[in-house]
This record gives sequence, C-alpha cells and structure tokens, in this order.
Amino acid sequence: MPRRKRERKKLGDRTPSKDLNVLLKKVRELREVMRKKQKAVRIARKDVTIVQELDREEVHRRIHEIARMIYEQIMRDGKPVFEIPARTSDNIIYDEGADLLLLGKRMLRRVFHSLTSVADATRTMRILEIIHELIENNIHATKREIFYTDVPLFKEQRFSDEVIEDIAAMLGTTRNSLHVVAAAKGAAIGRLVIRDSGDVIDLTKLGSGGWAITPFLDQVEIIDSDAELIFVVEKDAAVIRLAEAKYWNVIPCIIITGKGSADIATRAFLRMLVKELRIPAFALVDSDPYGHYIYSVYLRGSKKLSYESPFLATPELKLLGVLSKDLDEFNIPKEVRIKMTDKDIERTKQLLKEPFVQKNKKWVEDLELMLERKEKAEIQALASHGFKYLTEYYLPIKLETGDWI
Repeated sequence: MPRRKRERKKLGDRTPSKDLNVLLKKVRELREVMRKKQKAVRIARKDVTIVQELDREEVHRRIHEIARMIYEQIMRDGKPVFEIPARTSDNIIYDEGADLLLLGKRMLRRVFHSLTSVADATRTMRILEIIHELIENNIHATKREIFYTDVPLFKEQRFSDEVIEDIAAMLGTTRNSLHVVAAAKGAAIGRLVIRDSGDVIDLTKLGSGGWAITPFLDQVEIIDSDAELIFVVEKDAAVIRLAEAKYWNVIPCIIITGKGSADIATRAFLRMLVKELRIPAFALVDSDPYGHYIYSVYLRGSKKLSYESPFLATPELKLLGVLSKDLDEFNIPKEVRIKMTDKDIERTKQLLKEPFVQKNKKWVEDLELMLERKEKAEIQALASHGFKYLTEYYLPIKLETGDWI
C-alpha cells in the first residue's frame, strides 16, 4: 500500500517551549550571525549624496560658507542661487551594498531672480538664519516652532518643513545636527537603563506607559541592558498587551513603538539600540500593505528622508508578523479578516516593485499571498483565540521556530 503523506502541523497547533533557552535558540543564532556581519555602514557609490552627523562648529562653518557664496554672487552679478540636492523620487537610489535607500547627486537650482523660485529661495535664506541662531545659542527647536517664527513668509508648515530638509541635504548633514527636531510620539519599555539629559532611567520601572522617546537623542546614553531582543510594535493595543503582561520579564526584551507610522525619533532610537546592544530586532505590524510599509521604513529608510537613511534605517530588522501566511498558520477565523480595498491592492503592488523587496524571496511570497487572497488583518485579530494568545502562544512560537522574514 502507498504510504500516506503526513500532514504538516500548523504553527498555531504547536505548544511553545517553557524553556527560555529552547525558546530563544534561533534568536541567539541570529544574534551571533548579526554580530559577525555587523559593521559601520559604508557607502561605496559615488553617485549618492553623502551625509554626516556634524558638530556645532562644523555646521556653523558650513552656514557661513553658503552665506559668503551668496554674498559673492550678489556682488558679482546680482543673481544669487542655491544648489540643493533634488529630493524627488527619480533621484532616490537603492544601494544594494549598504542595503539602504539613498539620495542621488542630481541638483536643483533655487534662484532669487526667478518668479517661480523667489519665494522658496527667500524661505531658504530665512531658515538658514534661524538655524544659525539655534547653533550659536546651542538650543533646539521643533519644526512647528520654526514655522511660527515667520508665518507670513512660510504660509503653511509644509513649506518650511520642506526647506529644512533641503538645507540639511545641502549642508550634507542630519536635521538633528541642525538642532531641528520633530515632535516625537514613540515610547519604549523593558530591559534597558539609559541616561537622559543627566537623569538615569530604568525602563522596567515606569509603569505600563514606558519612557516617551525624546527627539533629543544626542542627550541620551545607553547605560545597561540584558535584553535578548527588541520588539518594534506598530499598534498601541499590542503594546498594552505586552506591557500588562510585563513581557520583558517573560522574555528579556525591549519594546518600542512609533504608535503607527514610524516617526524620526523612534527610528533613530531603534538604530541606536541595535547598533550599541548588537541584539536582534523584530517588527510586529498589521497584516496589511500599510504594516509592511511601516516595516520597510524602519528597515531601509523613507524616500522623503533618503539622505538620512544611514542614521535612521535598521537593515537588521526582521519582520516577525503578522504575516499573510500566519492567518492560516494560526487558524485566524475568516470573520475577523478584512477584505482588501482597491487602494490596499495598489499599495501592495507598489511594494512588490521595490528593489529591496524583490531581493527578499520570502517577503515577495508573503505579499503575493496577500494579493492572491485579498485579505488583511490587524494584530488584534489574534485575540480571536483569547486575550493572552499574542503573549503566550503567537510570539513564543514565532521566535522558537525562527518564523520571520
């Protein structure tokens, strides 16, 4: 008689180990591989804009250099012009070696004597003046504060925000080096001790709310951590579940969240943690194209801020879930799955065209499965199996089996 084919056991039918060493075996293997490979990001290509974190003195010098250049142009022919790296999609380059999205070298000319660009040129000069003041006084300002310094000129905050980013690219540095910060919304909790502006903070002793990630990361120092891994969580609801279970005492971990889309401070803090602690990081996002996009921004950087990718992106980050295949693997009921919209489908197709997605076979397969089934689900869909399913079954099984992208 022919031998019957043995049916594969689904991940959701497994029972996770209660032995931490067994549970974290694959995570520790990943950590060792990561530590052997991990090195400073080196940009070898010559067709990209190189950005560095600069001290106050160097930023001050570069601002004066630009001001002197503008003055000399005015004296020479009365036609001053700024040359600024083009932050457009056709000037974004995926560097496979560095595994990052970077800004190309194509330049835009912003002139004072053209009706089409005189407003932008004037705004550029005004914000250079504001940044110069921040640097000289050694203080920081939010983008919102800068907008309110000259509302009649800027008209809308998006105009002043764009010029700030232009100036950072033009000076070849990060916005943080310009003493310009974005309002932070992220939080962190778990096995980590830091010094923030001179105050020592133990993130296991801050209740369920955790530490509000500061935009002033240049004033943050990592003192100690015995965490084995980092969870990067999209949704507040999932963070609440992990915090209520004090999950860092179950699995030694640090939990961070951008509470939705990835803000600058949260991305930079994740980069700092992975770089200094040299431990794996895993993303937990919704099983939909937006969740995958959030993961991609943490992973490779955003096109809008591609010039800062080496300081914001974390190429080591793994996508733990919720994967499209997990909906069947963990027997997620059909009634809690959501039908994808036309916009969802189009966004998934756009993700599949990205070169950094195409090079990852498992990622492509999961996005193609999402398109095939036209289904999505939130992290909270796991609660259809019980409120503790995320912490007691889903995460332990995913980690124990090494089931990540």
